Amino acid sequence: MTSFQLLITPTPADIDELGHVNNAVWVRWLQDVATAHWLARAEPADLDAYVWVVIRHEVDYLGNVRAGETVTARTWVGDAPRGARFDRHVEFARPDGKVRVRAKTTWAMVDRATARVVRVPPRIAARFTA
Repeated sequence: MTSFQLLITPTPADIDELGHVNNAVWVRWLQDVATAHWLARAEPADLDAYVWVVIRHEVDYLGNVRAGETVTARTWVGDAPRGARFDRHVEFARPDGKVRVRAKTTWAMVDRATARVVRVPPRIAARFTA
């Protein structure tokens, strides 16, 4: 498993009426960390050729984060892709290591030129699962 990390600090716009990060913001961050991982590990030609779309989100909200508190988003791809799809895991933890949000998302690879779902090539999968 090859993981990727990203530090995130919520802004006042990310905070809901209860004083903590809004649930919709966590979902946006799921996409942000997945995209950052893709941009960091993919070859330039693959960035031009493919895009990812979400098929499913499963999110467990375990605790709150307030404006100005930093969380570390850690993501990794679990098992090898199944055709065009793979599951990505994400945990958002405070500096004390306590996980605030845990998620599993299913993504599908899409060919940019045809807008069709395509099988994940083994060479791409290896960059994220090795």
